[in-house]
Formats: sequence, C-alpha cells, structure tokens
Amino acid sequence: MSSLQTKVIFDTWQTATWDEYVQVLGDRKSPKVKHYYRDGQWRIEMVPIGNDHARDHAVVMLAVSLYATLRGIDFNGMDNCSYRRVGYQEAQPDASYYLAEQADTVPYGTSIIDLERYAPPNLVIEVAKTSLADDKGDKRILYEDLGVQEYWIIDVQNVQVIAFAMQDGGSKRIIESIVLPGLAIATLNEAFRRTRDMNQRLVASWLMEKFQ
Repeated sequence: MSSLQTKVIFDTWQTATWDEYVQVLGDRKSPKVKHYYRDGQWRIEMVPIGNDHARDHAVVMLAVSLYATLRGIDFNGMDNCSYRRVGYQEAQPDASYYLAEQADTVPYGTSIIDLERYAPPNLVIEVAKTSLADDKGDKRILYEDLGVQEYWIIDVQNVQVIAFAMQDGGSKRIIESIVLPGLAIATLNEAFRRTRDMNQRLVASWLMEKFQ
C-alpha cells in the first residue's frame, strides 16, 4: 500500500481498485481534500482556498437558498457532502441540494450518504476555477451515473453558470432550471457579474427583487 501512496497525484484521474481508493482515503483524512471515484478511476483534489472560488461558492448557495425560500420550495443544502455507492462511485461536490418532496430524504446525523439507501440529490454544483474541463467532462459523466437530476458548473473565469439536466444516463444544456421551476440561468449569470463590483448584501437584495 505504501508504494501506491507515493504515486498519488492530485487533480488528475488515476487507476485504482475500490479497496485501494478507500485505503488511501483512510490514510489521508483531511478537510483539505475532495475525492471522486468512477469505474476504477479516482481523483483527489486539494480544496480550493482562494477568494474567487470561495466567494462564488457562497453566492451560488445564497442564490439557491433565497430562491427556494421565496418560492416556498422545501430544501436542504449541503456543503462538500460525500455521496457513495460502495464499490462503484463516490463524489464530493462543492454544493448539493435535496429539494421539494425530497428535501427530507437524508436524516440528520448521517455521515457519508449511501446511495444504495438514499436517493441522490436533486441538484449538484461544482465551482470551477482551475478544474473546468474536468467538471464539464468526467465529473459530469459521474453525476449522470449517480442519477442526479440537475448539475451546475460555476465557471469562475468566464463568470457564467453552465447548467445541465440529467436523464436516462445522459445530460443536456438548459437555460432554465427544472428542479427550481422558473429560475432562469441568465439571472444567475447576471448575479455573478454583479458580484465583481458589489458586496453580497447588494447582490442578495437584487436577487430578492428578481425572485419575488
């Protein structure tokens, strides 16, 4: 096992069995890494610590929570939560939401969410500053496999939200959310553009006007 550990390369997909993957996670328990597994491939990422990624992460969670609250949609949102199908898949998205009738799917006190026991989240979000190609590629396929309904990528550099609806093992671009009915992706794009010149209270006030 020690020889495998020396070959761990961050921010790239590597070949590993499920047992090897779980062993490395056990040896590297740290809040500073995120991890993914799909079809005999694993990826371990350093958690971004920069201002840009952190602020866009906060804004997208603010926007989703505001919209759901104002539209009376039940929700539970998670930050860096782990979803696992033992032996096959695991993901740790930047943010994720259970919405509407699925809001209370996972009881409080649950650690890693076992997807053999619980449904996957309705919405998964990745904030991409240096990982855009992977978020649009292999991670998107992973979320298709997990059965997520909707997937957003926050493109930090280009100040836009790339949104996908997922169904029947595939995905397609959308301009309006399906899991948050009536929410236009263009509104989110404008909110992110405003964050470049405004603080989050002002952006939140603008969002509330648009959502009401």
